[in-house]
Amino acid sequence: MINKIDISSLYSRSSPQRDKVDEILFSSACDLGFIKIYGIPNGVIANNFLKNLLRIFDLPEKNKRKLYRWNFEKSNSNVYRGWFPLQNGLATYKEGIDIGSDLIRNTKHDFSDPLTEPSPLPPNRILPGWRDKAKLYYETMELTGMVLMRSFARSFKLQENYFDNFFVNGISTLRFLHYPIRDEESFSNRKEEFLIDGGYSLAKPHADSGFITLLSQYGVEGLEAQSKDGQWIKIIPEEEVLIVNFGLLLQKWTRKKIVATLHRVIGSGKERFSIPFFLEPSVDSHIKPIKNSKEYLFDPFLYGDFLWEVTTKFIEQNGIKHLRKPKSKNYET
Repeated sequence: MINKIDISSLYSRSSPQRDKVDEILFSSACDLGFIKIYGIPNGVIANNFLKNLLRIFDLPEKNKRKLYRWNFEKSNSNVYRGWFPLQNGLATYKEGIDIGSDLIRNTKHDFSDPLTEPSPLPPNRILPGWRDKAKLYYETMELTGMVLMRSFARSFKLQENYFDNFFVNGISTLRFLHYPIRDEESFSNRKEEFLIDGGYSLAKPHADSGFITLLSQYGVEGLEAQSKDGQWIKIIPEEEVLIVNFGLLLQKWTRKKIVATLHRVIGSGKERFSIPFFLEPSVDSHIKPIKNSKEYLFDPFLYGDFLWEVTTKFIEQNGIKHLRKPKSKNYET
């Protein structure tokens, strides 16, 4: 069972209610690895707000192509940020765009490192008002991610701001996703391979790479999480409710006290949209054990190296691994 938790107390100072929420969050994270949360400020996960954000998929193809990543449009210079189109013949069938923290603040771009590159965005004249709404959404997700992060720090008996410095100049990603209805061409003669449990694959089983993911689902179901006994659990969309799942970084940081849960997306003949936000530290954050005890020890590593090793295995980043070299020797995932 997936717990649904009102986290509004986490945005405030210490209280018995906040302590109780800490307890439930930590228990849920260590159990299934998926949580539903509500009590998010600014009204950004209401369906009418999400609908406005999803206007980005109404862009004409010629405008989308200007945002394409280099591996899909060689005349463009952006490698890590930007638009990725649909790809036929694969278990994952989606299009979308990845946007970084330069959406909301001035950021330092090291042009030798694709992880810090600027985000290509549609001009305001094409999508009036869209960028302001996207900024508010990003800011709210970043705030929510931080209060959850501090909750976990308290549960690990750390100073509640223990993780904060790792996320200064963080490279968190706001992603907009569209899963169309699959047609015969999309299967590329592999249809039988992609049929699953009465539906078809839209995203193959995977774990996210970062600290935590905050996901808004827009009405249509399809997301499933794998329980510890190997069963797939349907994550039903609810308005004004966020899904939280935990990434490979948090799993490594906590030495699997919190496990990055596998999840997938199954289609059933309906168009689907979602908006995940991946909370991530800075590229040069030196990730080290949270406690000096045997059960938490691992060899420290740079987050950028870790992320690049993981993210370049996803289909939308296929063919770019050679464009960034690790900055440290230890970056195993």
